[in-house]
Amino acid sequence: MNEFMFPVKVYIEDTDAGGIVYYVNYLKFMERARSEWLNARGFGQRGLIEKGVQLVVHSLSCRYARPARLDDRLEVTAKVSRLSACSLQFEQAVRYDGDTLCEATVDIACVDAQRLKPMRWPSELRAVLTSDIPSQ
Repeated sequence: MNEFMFPVKVYIEDTDAGGIVYYVNYLKFMERARSEWLNARGFGQRGLIEKGVQLVVHSLSCRYARPARLDDRLEVTAKVSRLSACSLQFEQAVRYDGDTLCEATVDIACVDAQRLKPMRWPSELRAVLTSDIPSQ
């Protein structure tokens, strides 16, 4: 599967007083891209929770290269790079005009929504995830 791309426009609420995107907002942009990635595959967060499944960030590594600024139109990408029995890894980037501003590796755990304990992927979701990972 190719990279999923989600467009984001930078608003004043995303920036500091100098018009530079506040660092934590890149993570919010990436969260939106992952949510839209799921939606594009027929799985909304609310529907998963209603089925007892919750996806949570387990860990992440992020590198900032250049700042985004007020009114920039960004491309936020999400691509599954690894899948295991109850977790997956996304490679994500925030780009502006072809330049990578920020990139991250995000580990997601599949947990039971009630107990908040790791659980195996539901079969219908695992089938979609498996089709999205690159050949290994």
